[in-house]
Amino acid sequence: MKNSFKKIGLGLVSALSFMACETLDLDITENPNALTPGQADVDFFANAIQLNYVDFVESMGITAGQVVRQEVLFDRNYLNAFAPISFNGEWNDVYRGILTNLEAMRPLAEESELFYHVAMGEVLAADAMITLVDFFGPVPFSEAISGDEGNFNPAPDSGEEVYAAALALLDGAINKFNGSAAGGLQNDFFYDNDVDNWIKLANTLKMKIYLQTRLVNPNAISEFNAIVASGEYIDENSEDFQFFYGTNENQPDNRHPRYADDYTPSGAINYQSNWLMNNMIENGDPRLQYYFYRQVSAVPGQEIDPNEETIDCSLETAPQHYIDGGFTFCALPNGYWGRDHGDDSGTPPDGFLRTAAGVYPAAGNFDDGRFDPVAQGDGGQGAGITPIMLASYVDMMKAEVAAISDPAAAKPFLIDALNKHIEKVQSFGALDASADATTAPDGDDVTNFLNGIEIAFDAADNDGKWDIIGEQLIVTTYGNGLLPFNFYRRTGFPTTLQPNREPDPGAVIRSFRYPANSANNNSSITQRQNVTFQVFWDTNPASPAFPVAN
Repeated sequence: MKNSFKKIGLGLVSALSFMACETLDLDITENPNALTPGQADVDFFANAIQLNYVDFVESMGITAGQVVRQEVLFDRNYLNAFAPISFNGEWNDVYRGILTNLEAMRPLAEESELFYHVAMGEVLAADAMITLVDFFGPVPFSEAISGDEGNFNPAPDSGEEVYAAALALLDGAINKFNGSAAGGLQNDFFYDNDVDNWIKLANTLKMKIYLQTRLVNPNAISEFNAIVASGEYIDENSEDFQFFYGTNENQPDNRHPRYADDYTPSGAINYQSNWLMNNMIENGDPRLQYYFYRQVSAVPGQEIDPNEETIDCSLETAPQHYIDGGFTFCALPNGYWGRDHGDDSGTPPDGFLRTAAGVYPAAGNFDDGRFDPVAQGDGGQGAGITPIMLASYVDMMKAEVAAISDPAAAKPFLIDALNKHIEKVQSFGALDASADATTAPDGDDVTNFLNGIEIAFDAADNDGKWDIIGEQLIVTTYGNGLLPFNFYRRTGFPTTLQPNREPDPGAVIRSFRYPANSANNNSSITQRQNVTFQVFWDTNPASPAFPVAN
């Protein structure tokens, strides 16, 4: 599902494109905003690849997050929740952006011995392609990059083939990074030309591939563990793979898209997930004040009288399946104003009431209990991040690997992940210079939270341990739901997710329908009429029997 970040990428890429032109020819059939071989500049291509990739990951991460309650899903029917047209932009980000620019850049970069440019593009292309497989199943790759300009209908490769090609791209990139190059990238938006970190990222993405394919690859775990043993992977917060935004409001708007949405003259646009906020409240999670900013201290139907105009469900009784499962319904106390999973109610005049994005990862306000309405320029002014692959995420992957043979063995990796992520999140508090820092969670708060997780983990049975791992993966990856969406399909956990408002929302989403443009314009792609297709690595029982939560 698209968001406002697209204007950042197109704005910068358009500027770069026109900088490369000496004249403006109005008699054209090519996209005037796209880079062409005639405008060839290796760094322009590298910039475009990186921006298309971030746009793609940010958007797909939100979509995946909606499935696992990290974000709010606004539909009572899973089949209709994501229309094929909603993925057109992401498809273009990969095929007309990342892959096209990589293949155009490759000969120019190789001729100039700028091999690191190619390696960077290969790493990002590999991750983008496996993400497409994770969402849609078979997708075009080999014919899409074959160089046959007359083939307008590239056939999809199987998921297995695309994953294998992605591994080859990552290995090729590692070889290039281990070699020499005539120079680095003019603009490395991720690692500032730190080749060692790029190599660690490539290896970490291989770990991600092995983990995602562990149900179909008997060697996956040994291959995963071999990289761990090498030590050449993301293991410290200083090595985190993330994209940094700026504070510019226009031409282009390079602020974090969540900030641009929520810190406006008309208030916040997005709703926060009631399930996620409630989980963090119940666990005393010290990241809560960083993730969410409350504009009010009370919510209708909680501390104050119900209000049909602002929260219509505050006058309703919880549906029976919510009551039976003991799930939070409609609203939370103390000003945490969000929405339930599948709540498709209209949008009331609550822009200055609903809970907004906080200081992590969007660089909004830190929640110090001031309860002021949001405004442009508040907090960190949008200079946040899109978290893509963090050291804490890697620890969560290691926790899953340990839990396969013995769920109890996952605990030290889980605690390592939480420690690293809490440290990272708390560092964002400094972005909001106006906040009252004395209200921030202290060391005792962090210790109490971690102790509570450990006690609950030790007391839980094996399924309960998997639930805790799954829940904390969703919380820890806030800002990018790709990993927990795959975990959910791979394991069926957590089983504690808030159900859809609709008692029978249809089968659980196992994949998505192809983007409308690809299915309508490519005769080699046949559109599906369901969201139950299982990608090649998802060998679990069919929905609705699995996953058990809906």
